[in-house]
Amino acid sequence: MAVVIFKPDACLLDQALHYGYGAAVENGEIIAVNTIAVLEKTYPDAVSEPWKGLVLVPGAVNAHNHSFQSLLRGIAVDRPFLEWRDQSLYRFSPKMRVQDIYAGALFAFTEMLKRGVTTVCDFFYLHNQGIESDEAVIQAAADAGIRLVLARTMYDWKGAPAGYVEDVRTAVYHTEMLMKKYSDAGMVKVLPAPHSLHAASTEMIVAGYKLARKYGTPYHIHVAEELFEVQEVQKEHGMRPLEYLDSMGVVDASMVIIHGVWLEDSEIKTLGEKGGQLVYCPSSNMFLADGVTDIPAFMKYGASIALGSDGGCSNNRISIFEEMRMVSILQKVHRLDALCVNYQDAFCMGTSGGAKALDLKIGQLKEGYKADFTGIILRDLSMQPISQKGKQFLPNLVYSMEPTAIGKVVVNGRTTVSDGKLATVAEETVLHHVWRTMDHLEK
Repeated sequence: MAVVIFKPDACLLDQALHYGYGAAVENGEIIAVNTIAVLEKTYPDAVSEPWKGLVLVPGAVNAHNHSFQSLLRGIAVDRPFLEWRDQSLYRFSPKMRVQDIYAGALFAFTEMLKRGVTTVCDFFYLHNQGIESDEAVIQAAADAGIRLVLARTMYDWKGAPAGYVEDVRTAVYHTEMLMKKYSDAGMVKVLPAPHSLHAASTEMIVAGYKLARKYGTPYHIHVAEELFEVQEVQKEHGMRPLEYLDSMGVVDASMVIIHGVWLEDSEIKTLGEKGGQLVYCPSSNMFLADGVTDIPAFMKYGASIALGSDGGCSNNRISIFEEMRMVSILQKVHRLDALCVNYQDAFCMGTSGGAKALDLKIGQLKEGYKADFTGIILRDLSMQPISQKGKQFLPNLVYSMEPTAIGKVVVNGRTTVSDGKLATVAEETVLHHVWRTMDHLEK
């Protein structure tokens, strides 16, 4: 493929605006970032992609989502966690067919793209039709044009709907099959994801961990999202969640925990010292009244932090730029400390932090990284004011930017959003899939 030179007004490099810079892309990868003049001289035969009025920034990384839950948005709101779960997830998900799972994923992924998300980790546990369900999510990501990490969930708690549950042997077989199939896929990666201490047995968690170690990937697991989980683990095992996981031998650099709301300082220290990571979902934790994760403690002990939107019915937005704002302002008021999480921290969590949690070369504008980036409209009202030196750009990006400022989105060198509109699939097509599914679910 020909080299393409993206020519914005400026690039966001090392958290500062560099006017007159652009990026050269070939085969979905950034091959150079430099002044446009240098790039044109270096690649005289390159295709020109003018981005007048735009600033090129790394694409946001949604490190935790449940795509099918977007179909359940607004159905069960303002409820306690277990009531919310029973009235939305457990009520409707058993009815979902393959085409419904596809519709939910296409809906979630296209909405994310319009919000500047270029990579999503879908923590997917709706195995109503076995492998066909997983393949429906993967197909939806391909059609939308988003980079996908499928955290294939391993779940054996019999209290859940039957479509969630597999025995350990079946879960390992299906997960490993998909990991092998998509090991060289480029736009798709599959990770093992034992659901949680509540919904996955000790044997299932260890099996997921062993798969991750065998294939050199991270594994994702919900930990201490709700207080009841902590109480259950203490009652059954006499230990706190991270202590019990550590006693299994599964806490190391391959572990990525989701939520971590109810961890004590000693548990956070253990995770950090062993190289584990956190995916934080501040809006979801607020929506479900889960509590507030102690982000400064994770930072103190060296645990890398990524951001997730969580499912579309527990947030109910799926914008990681919004989660950047939320992580900072929630921690400030919780700690009564305006300095505890700043805008630079928040931006890194939503970009390079997500890249680390998914073990991908994304989230930065650097040579050798994937060509996943977003064009921010410099003149959008939500980005004002901006001085000649552009010092307000990143604070405004984190704290004030509205979706109207997202002009273009590129994933793997391909334009997926142009002039704020989907370029890969017609929005009417997405709506058709959603409406058809809802007609079926509401019968």
